[in-house]
Amino acid sequence: MKRESQFVGESGAFLDAVEKASRAAPLDRPVLVVGERGTGKELIAERLHRLSMRWDGPFITLNCAAMPETLIEAELFGHEAGAFTGATKARVGRFEEADGGTLFLDELGTLSSGAQERLLRAVEYGEITRIGSSRPQRVDVRIVAATNADLPKMAEDNRFRADLLDRLSFEVVTLPPLRVREGDIPVLTDYFGRRMAAELEWPSWPGFGRLASEALNRHEWPGNVRELRNVVERAVYLWNDHSRPVDHVVFDPFESPWKPREKKPKAEAEPTAPESGKVSQDHTGTATPDPSFDGVDDMKAAVEAFEKRILEAALAKARYNQRHTAKALNLTYDQLRHALKRHDLLGS
Repeated sequence: MKRESQFVGESGAFLDAVEKASRAAPLDRPVLVVGERGTGKELIAERLHRLSMRWDGPFITLNCAAMPETLIEAELFGHEAGAFTGATKARVGRFEEADGGTLFLDELGTLSSGAQERLLRAVEYGEITRIGSSRPQRVDVRIVAATNADLPKMAEDNRFRADLLDRLSFEVVTLPPLRVREGDIPVLTDYFGRRMAAELEWPSWPGFGRLASEALNRHEWPGNVRELRNVVERAVYLWNDHSRPVDHVVFDPFESPWKPREKKPKAEAEPTAPESGKVSQDHTGTATPDPSFDGVDDMKAAVEAFEKRILEAALAKARYNQRHTAKALNLTYDQLRHALKRHDLLGS
């Protein structure tokens, strides 16, 4: 498989899903891939194709959500010349393009009812009819579909055909989100970091520092592996000293002190202070836990520990430039040096 299509991970939940797909691959039956955005649904679809008897046939993809409802049927099944306004010549659809191979339908839940009805006939009888034609034609296509929607619930609400769902769900592969893939964040971080360092022609890969690693492990990753890849590659690209471990990450590239602010309604209440123990984010988007005061029985030690954390975070944010760090913390250079020496951070 292509380098971009490699599966990286070692958690049990992830390996179980990959194994389930591998077992279903040789069977010439439809497979439904379910998962949140960024979990690798298209990679699973490609694996199903490459490990099947159709591996040397075409692998055709269509994002159903990217097509207007008025064109989706023509895109899937093709059309004859003059079938509708603008159809100046006949055109084959994705089913004909995928003949002898696999058709991957992403965002299946967005299909219109008309397209669902036509798709059911194609799956049930292996026949399609171009828009504007009365002559059906045979196609030999395996369907792999993907969604992040709750299709059984949509079928209950009559928003998705239950009979089509039955036909497409011979096997259902549900991909786990990154937040439950225990141990996979460090593995993926190192994999994507090494690739980006090689692309930038770094002489060696220094890895990630403690602060960056902790921030990466704390993040919830709503965009899953796709989001992690972007964050890691951005962190490596922005890091100027490849002799030191990368120790600064930006989760939100849109965050900026000059970001345009939305005008709040005058009646809107001011936000209250965060509760103790909650998680907040600094202006870089890096998640940092607010200090919890529960169980503090040594005020001096707690203050010292918190001061050290502030210094470590500020150093990483300033790329370990001490003069920039002092300015960011509103300290003189000598005051910063004294604080770093007190916390044994002069080597950072």
